[in-house]
Amino acid sequence: MKHFKKISLAAITSMAIAMPSMAETRITYKSAKTTSSYYQMAVQIAEAMKAGSSGNIMVTVEESQGSVQNVMEVRARGGDYVFTTPPALVRLAKAGKAMFEGKGDPKFNEIRALFPIPSLTMHFVVSENSGIKNFAGLEGKKILLGKGSFGAKEGAKYLKLFGLEGKVDLANVELSNAVPALKNGQIDGFVTAGSYPAPNVIEAAASTGVNVLSLTSDQIKASKRKELTIPAGTYSGQDGDITTTSLPVVAYTTTAMNDDTAYQLTKTYWEQKETMGQSAAWWNGVNKDLLSNIEGKIHPGAVRYYKEKGMTLSSVQQ
Repeated sequence: MKHFKKISLAAITSMAIAMPSMAETRITYKSAKTTSSYYQMAVQIAEAMKAGSSGNIMVTVEESQGSVQNVMEVRARGGDYVFTTPPALVRLAKAGKAMFEGKGDPKFNEIRALFPIPSLTMHFVVSENSGIKNFAGLEGKKILLGKGSFGAKEGAKYLKLFGLEGKVDLANVELSNAVPALKNGQIDGFVTAGSYPAPNVIEAAASTGVNVLSLTSDQIKASKRKELTIPAGTYSGQDGDITTTSLPVVAYTTTAMNDDTAYQLTKTYWEQKETMGQSAAWWNGVNKDLLSNIEGKIHPGAVRYYKEKGMTLSSVQQ
């Protein structure tokens, strides 16, 4: 009996020592509204983390009202917080400018990047029947921009930049009605921002027949956005590449997250990306080149993974 007790105690001690490495890591991931593509991405990431870590990383997805809220919550969150936002908003938060004026906080300086996710991609979608071939062709046509979204604000900015302000008939309709309005001939086109392939553009291309306008190099330069190519064949009837603009989006945490957790999150994300791409094509547009879109520092745990994989990082990012 004494011998049995000694073995049992040894076994229990061994198990206790092993338990920390097997402990479940819980993460809160805050992205966007439940109706958005970015919320769908968040759910896919949560599922991928669980599958890729054999259940050791459990991600709870929280709905948010947008990127500004996500950044602001850094002030009250701990080391289990991951959120998505364009890098430009992190820069503004650290500088206390624009929507962050008078709301600065030292914790904004602790924000660190983990990995890029699909970018917000501008789509200027017009029906084939409209005869519109370029931006000049939008003059006198009825176009739906939507209300309040990044795509609506960006679309209005481009119309102004390209000399079309006041020359386009803007439809007073919600973006959710864009496809049926296009099919019924109530509008000639619509503007939407979402990771490609965008669901509403897929639907419009398959049911109506559309052209997605390309921007010229001068127009891209004027927009002050990143150039992005939507490959030929992304949408039904799309024979050539589409040149457009995008706003990078990145998953962030803070220095409160320990290095091992940041490493495992980053490693699992990249290892599961191909699998995610089999069910949602927008993941296929993410590659190591998007690391260059990350402004500022990357979390040391994530840096460790990128160095292991030989991915190039700038001196500012490390």
